[in-house]
Amino acid sequence: MTEESNHSGKLFVISGPSGSGKGTLTRALIERSNAVLSVSSTTRGAGPNEVDGTDYFFVTKEEFESKIAAGDLLEYAVVFDNYYGTPAGPVKKLLAEGKTVVLEIDVQGGLQVFENMPSACGVLIVPPSEKELHRRLVSRGRDEAKVIEKRLEKARWEIETAHSSGKYLFEIVNDDLETAINELVNIVTGS
Repeated sequence: MTEESNHSGKLFVISGPSGSGKGTLTRALIERSNAVLSVSSTTRGAGPNEVDGTDYFFVTKEEFESKIAAGDLLEYAVVFDNYYGTPAGPVKKLLAEGKTVVLEIDVQGGLQVFENMPSACGVLIVPPSEKELHRRLVSRGRDEAKVIEKRLEKARWEIETAHSSGKYLFEIVNDDLETAINELVNIVTGS
């Protein structure tokens, strides 16, 4: 699975810790450019407003494990007893069509993508400070203090791992949202 076919499109991996704003920035990028967001596969059930093939490809555990065995995923992980991953076929098809494809995934998944698609370009989204990240996580009101501390620990690991990997060629400090969006659009459309 480490071979890249000839393609004229560009693949971008956008990663960042929980609370960094990577989802907001990625949505804005898709709205303001011709980039296409890759759709992941998962074994979890669809939420009430989720559409198969748009939000995720919802598959069985057996189907997912078959894709793993066949090497048909650019990356995958198990999160809370469910598989999540990026199917290689649709991404390679879009790249062959000359499209710019964006994966919004965590650093661990990003590193798997870089192994399988060495020409992929990594963009790391970071908060202006750990203190600000903590404030954002608390203000979301989703998590208890213990969970927030675990998210902060994971954020430290993700940022350190991304830096040491040498694969994330760009870093955007998401301090001012509009400035960060413009930076991301410029990176993706200008590279």
